[in-house]
Amino acid sequence: MFTGIIETLGVVQEVKKEQDNIHITIDSSITGELKIDQSVAHNGVCLTVVAIADHCYTVTAIGETIKKTNLGYWQVGDSVNLERAMKLGDRLDGHIVQGHVDQIGTCVAVEETNGSWAYTFEYDPSLQNITIEKGSITVNGVSLTVVDSGKNEFSVAIIPYTHEYTNFKNFVVGTKVNLEFDVIGKYVSRLYSNK
Repeated sequence: MFTGIIETLGVVQEVKKEQDNIHITIDSSITGELKIDQSVAHNGVCLTVVAIADHCYTVTAIGETIKKTNLGYWQVGDSVNLERAMKLGDRLDGHIVQGHVDQIGTCVAVEETNGSWAYTFEYDPSLQNITIEKGSITVNGVSLTVVDSGKNEFSVAIIPYTHEYTNFKNFVVGTKVNLEFDVIGKYVSRLYSNK
């Protein structure tokens, strides 16, 4: 379980394909605090630490994860939003994030708005995921509030802190992002579609 409050950025050091899997090595300031078998959200994707060496650690993504996320686009040098799993008893500062990405979205607009930034994302509506205005959405692991909501798109507003300390600052039109829709909204949507 995660909150969508990013702890730090990591940098991809190696991407190694093995059959349908990808092994990704990340350089991070939190590596020294990690242990083998620990869950870490990478741009919102929950992955297990499988190796640690010096200031880098490695995670493995299987084919199913690669199909639903932007991991297949990662290259050496890319920055990655990182968050360790929440501890029981901690405050829930973002919203409930499972680290189970629902689908990929595409950035279709970036606008600087006098001290903040507005980003608009499109997604495939055939998967029946939904957003609502003032509802929660996770973009690359960042817990956000939806500003505007359409059938297959939504926008969010980013404060300067989030812009500086996440990989949002690297987004341009066409950037592929991981989307995890609000878990409560998913359950409600499923209940209504089964009637």
